[in-house]
Amino acid sequence: MQGTIRIIGIDPGLRRTGWGIIETLGNSLRFVASGTVTSDGEMDLASRLCQLHDGLAEVVHSYRPDEAAVEQTFVNKDATATLKLGQARGIAMLVPARAGLRVAEYAPNAVKKAVIGVGHGEKQQIHMMLKVLMPKAEFKGNDAADALAIAICHAHNRQSLAGRLAALAG
Repeated sequence: MQGTIRIIGIDPGLRRTGWGIIETLGNSLRFVASGTVTSDGEMDLASRLCQLHDGLAEVVHSYRPDEAAVEQTFVNKDATATLKLGQARGIAMLVPARAGLRVAEYAPNAVKKAVIGVGHGEKQQIHMMLKVLMPKAEFKGNDAADALAIAICHAHNRQSLAGRLAALAG
């Protein structure tokens, strides 16, 4: 049996990038930490991306996760905002990849389905289920909560993937 796996979930954003770290052992989930890395909206784009990079790199260095999961970008009507979000998402994928972690990607609906059971739901439902799944979880704001949900989604998906691979090998 495999030991405890530490997972970082990342909810990318140019203003605020949420992060959440959990540990999984079998079917059990344990909250480790969560927070938000912010960038200064008064600065130029390159400097803001550096702030996100440096903040996330510090989190990865401090908590030493084994795997990472990042939410996929949804396309909104504003092409400029979508492009900026994509650049922040690039940082969110680069930091754990540079640390040698495998980075999984999940659509927002897949994250919601893994946590609340349906692909569409309100932020409050996610917050409530996080407290049910991990009663000791602490998160300030939607970005950190979403990041924890992404980590939980990965924990569920990595288990089902391992089960499918074991069935194929057996």
